[in-house]
Amino acid sequence: MNARVQLDRDALAGFCRKWRIRELSIFGSALRDDFGPDSDLDFLVSFEPQAGWDLWDLVALRDDLMSIVGRDVDVVVREALRNPYRRKQILSHHEVIHAA
Repeated sequence: MNARVQLDRDALAGFCRKWRIRELSIFGSALRDDFGPDSDLDFLVSFEPQAGWDLWDLVALRDDLMSIVGRDVDVVVREALRNPYRRKQILSHHEVIHAA
């Protein structure tokens, strides 16, 4: 699996340090043939245990990520994936971008 979009890995590493992200992955259309110029990017994040972000923080995190990648993004918190079918789909088709 290879993402069909170029990502600034250094900027994303800094983003992950700032937001205490233990692992950042990409999933969805960016890894498939149906990815296009208007496609958003789907990211899966796993936070460090002491991160403790609230909903407003996640909105700011999403805004920061959009400014780095230059397109709309969806952010899914790995620990919040409750639906077993959705969880299996995402976890079986993702590509790790950054791991601390």
